[in-house]
Amino acid sequence: MTRDEVENGGDGMEVDEREENQENGMEIDGFNPNYLKVYYRKLFPYGDMFKWMSYGNDGKHPGCDMSYFGRREFSFTIENDIYLRYQSFDGLSELENSIKEKYPLKIDIGAVYSVDPAKRNAYAQRDGNVFTAVERELVFDIDISDYDDVRYCCKGADVCLDCWPLMTIAIKVIDTALRDDFGFDHILWVYSGRRGVHCWVCDRKARRLTDEQRGAIADYFRVYKGNENSNKKVSLSGHGLHPFLARSYTEVLKDFFEAKLLSSQNLLSTEEKYEKILEMIPDSNIASELQGKWQENKRSSMPKENVDVVRWEQLKHILQSGKHKGQGLRRCVEEIIFSFTYPRLDMEVSRKMGHLLKAPFCVHPQTGRVCVPIDPNHCDEFDPTTVPTLSQLLKELNMGGLREDAENELNRTSLGDSVKFFRSSFLQPLLKSCKEDIESSYSAKLQQSKNSLSW
Repeated sequence: MTRDEVENGGDGMEVDEREENQENGMEIDGFNPNYLKVYYRKLFPYGDMFKWMSYGNDGKHPGCDMSYFGRREFSFTIENDIYLRYQSFDGLSELENSIKEKYPLKIDIGAVYSVDPAKRNAYAQRDGNVFTAVERELVFDIDISDYDDVRYCCKGADVCLDCWPLMTIAIKVIDTALRDDFGFDHILWVYSGRRGVHCWVCDRKARRLTDEQRGAIADYFRVYKGNENSNKKVSLSGHGLHPFLARSYTEVLKDFFEAKLLSSQNLLSTEEKYEKILEMIPDSNIASELQGKWQENKRSSMPKENVDVVRWEQLKHILQSGKHKGQGLRRCVEEIIFSFTYPRLDMEVSRKMGHLLKAPFCVHPQTGRVCVPIDPNHCDEFDPTTVPTLSQLLKELNMGGLREDAENELNRTSLGDSVKFFRSSFLQPLLKSCKEDIESSYSAKLQQSKNSLSW
């Protein structure tokens, strides 16, 4: 690939994490708009995205809905922060050509509507409610910036390997509940490219949920209810935890807090930090007792790496010894752990069918990193700092020289494994299920038709 080729490139609804785009030609951490043109021309998996968004409606079965893909909304963010809403495409070629023509800095995916979104105004003249969202994946958006009150290594959109495990824990908790408690099978987790993760639940029953049903599912996960000014952000009432919360606590949250987060963030190492935890204890006498003990310990020669563990054990001993029986003390240890570790969802993203969410395999304009899928079964191994960047991918392409075979070009880059995982672990099982659903519905209609004729 030559230098010239690189340089020449080949209203009322919300959009997730809108970010200020870089000026044209500016390269930051692997991002350059000119590189993006090459990425869209040679590496973006158009065919896989089309198959996903079609859900088996590919015309190969008489029961297919040939208008399905064309009723899906896409949104492009192009230069100068211009948002092109209600983009729709008749098929794969039209989608691919439009992206290669506009090379959007960001692609968002919206709902499937009752009519073609691009023609919504024409339909609106006829009937007030004809243009309405009829299907959309159940989605979740989790950002590390929402954990700023419990992490001390980074702030805002910054992330490192000390605080990223908070996202790993969120994946484990939410994914297990979606599968075990709600019976969903086809779930895609995607790195947002910078500071968080997105979840797409793609089962047929999930795509057809109403806004009210989506809200009910979002509320099922709602435990963290405080804000930055609240001392106590989690309140666990009742004699026992809900089975979902009890499972999350015993299987994921407790061990993570005590074995990793406590020490990685040094949560009890300084007075400023431990006061935040002491404020969660409803009995001021106990809080004062611990504070006095810890201030006294400052004069001791306790190794720094042991301070957090020792103080946490002291706190647990006092609260769980039975010596103190004040109101709320019984659940205080659990509430502290939930406050620091439980997933913090952007609830509004999940509640509304019409909410847009960034497409997988986009490139984040701030980091240049590709939004790659995450394997929930091995999410502990995911490292956001090693996710492919635009500049890295172009270097890998250049190392192999020019080739006409796009599939081979993809496979010789570090993006190849991510696309293979998307296909084998998510797309293929999903399409198999979709084909079965289409065949079942088609057979039921035929049987119904036969029954009506028999009368």
